[in-house]
Amino acid sequence: PAKSKNVESFFIHLLASTCLPPSLDGEANEAMRHFSSMFNGLARSFSMRRGKNSSNDDGREAAETMAKDAKKHDMILRSSGFVNVDGSNNLASVCSKRGRKGVNQDCAIVWEGFGSQADMLFCGIFDGHGSWGHFVAKKVRESMPSSLLCNWQETLAQTSLDPDLESDKKHQRFHIWKHSYLKTCAAVDHELEQYRKIDSFYSGTTALTIVRQGDIIYVANVGDSRAVLATNSDDGNLVPVQLTVDFKPNLPQESERIIQCKGRVFCMHDEPGVHRVWLPNEESPGLAMSRAFGDYCIKGYGLISVPEVTHRHITNKDQFVVLATDGVWDVVSNQEAIQIVSSTPDKAKAAKRLVEFAACAWKTKRKGIAMDDISAICLFFHSSHHEVNLVTTSK
Repeated sequence: PAKSKNVESFFIHLLASTCLPPSLDGEANEAMRHFSSMFNGLARSFSMRRGKNSSNDDGREAAETMAKDAKKHDMILRSSGFVNVDGSNNLASVCSKRGRKGVNQDCAIVWEGFGSQADMLFCGIFDGHGSWGHFVAKKVRESMPSSLLCNWQETLAQTSLDPDLESDKKHQRFHIWKHSYLKTCAAVDHELEQYRKIDSFYSGTTALTIVRQGDIIYVANVGDSRAVLATNSDDGNLVPVQLTVDFKPNLPQESERIIQCKGRVFCMHDEPGVHRVWLPNEESPGLAMSRAFGDYCIKGYGLISVPEVTHRHITNKDQFVVLATDGVWDVVSNQEAIQIVSSTPDKAKAAKRLVEFAACAWKTKRKGIAMDDISAICLFFHSSHHEVNLVTTSK
């Protein structure tokens, strides 16, 4: 990134908003201070060349450099396992299990210290479909975090927050993230369409992601994966709060858009209750979701990649959030999911236990139907662990 003057503003603005809490120590301290050292060095080297507007391409390059450095220092998890950095409030447990339909088209990511911000975490779960679906899901997983970070920094740099208006500041922060997500999803979908190494004309992926920034989570959903929060009610019981909408084609606002765009929504005779999106004059592609990246064969007929972006203030009552693909939610209720996770003694194994429960449920609830890929992320808000862990396992 040092080859371009335009990356300067990206790093300097990021450095200005980076705060390393004194609670960090050990390997996490070393990793985060490596980031700080890198940004300080870049800021000094760029200090005499300030003044030009930043380029989105250069900002993306800078964000990708941060991702590589984060991976080098074990701050990014892209497989089944868990991550828990000392000094962080987060513990993320991840598990993905291949179904009975071929290659596993699900994938996930957890990036602790997102964008070198000590109080930020990014996590996402992606569910591919079509013959190239596993490639599409991984491509979007790789593209989205860096693109989002770039757009967030760019939008943040252009926005003035009034420190005297705390409520207004929170409102503005949400709109900064929403704008950044909308811009990112449009850019990622366009980039995917231009990427010739992957044929995404009849293949695509969903994407459900969360950014935790301090005591706020920002949720962006494209597709039919689901995020469910576990919180304590006033009477002390743990209850589920669904944070996202499953974007199925038969939802009124979704089917209306599809039909207005000349697409069709109906169920096959051998799949009663399973609504799919079809081209005007062809029995294809038959998508079971109304929003996705890729699937350009039907993008002009009502399928969109626009995310629904929401946010929530995390309190002491909120314990964890589960992000999972429809392979989980097809056979597990929201209440069952949070009960399984909360009753797992070792938080690091929570996602694995949920996935294994769902796999067993497929055998009893969906007899004769090939099991879908099953993936879950359990993000705990109040970690009680006191060590640096990033452990991966293969499924």
